[in-house]
Amino acid sequence: RDMDKVMPQLEAMAKAGLPLAVHGEVTDDDIDIFDREKRFIDTVLDPLRRRLPELRVVMEHITTADAVAYVGAADRNLGATITVHHLMITRNHILAGGIRPHYYCLPVAKRSTHRDALIAAAISGDARYFMGTDSAPHPESGKLSACGCAGIYTAPVAMGCLAQVFEQENSLDQLESFVSLNGARYYGLPEHPAKITLIRHDEPLAPMPAIEADGENVTVFDPMQPVYWSVAPDGDAIA
Repeated sequence: RDMDKVMPQLEAMAKAGLPLAVHGEVTDDDIDIFDREKRFIDTVLDPLRRRLPELRVVMEHITTADAVAYVGAADRNLGATITVHHLMITRNHILAGGIRPHYYCLPVAKRSTHRDALIAAAISGDARYFMGTDSAPHPESGKLSACGCAGIYTAPVAMGCLAQVFEQENSLDQLESFVSLNGARYYGLPEHPAKITLIRHDEPLAPMPAIEADGENVTVFDPMQPVYWSVAPDGDAIA
């Protein structure tokens, strides 16, 4: 929290052009969990970027309209990743009608107005926004407990879910940029030569069953809405 302690390292990163990838939340006990991201922008990130404007920063898995607006207003050196699940769920998925631990993640999902801002950013074609799944498989013993783990296992269904979101927004033409191109360009990496094929099915797909690992089940993300898309069998899903 005291940036002076790591300022020499941050200055070296800025000089080398090495991006700072950061989970942007302030987690003090007196800060509401739904306000952590905005507090981080206001009290940590913005002062840091004013002090060290040449530092390239990636805000990992943003969840708020505030973060979308902050990235959108930046003239340079700022990008943000957006997860699959934050494009599809809100805090109601976690809390309404009973506690649903498999939708609990950090940063926690917010209200629908924030989700809508994330969707608008993802489909915009703005190269500063790109996918970061933050896929987090936890065994059910870690999720279904009095103090469960944060994280949603989206990797096996990520591309199908993203295609569904982009189709609903009439923006399938922006899917490749969001998934494959924008992030690589921000990091100065070449375009990946591998390709996958997405298939649109006539009927919605059944939720993927849990995956067994080390004798325990790991629940795969179910967006609680119809998904018609999947990766073709000869294509590779996200690892």
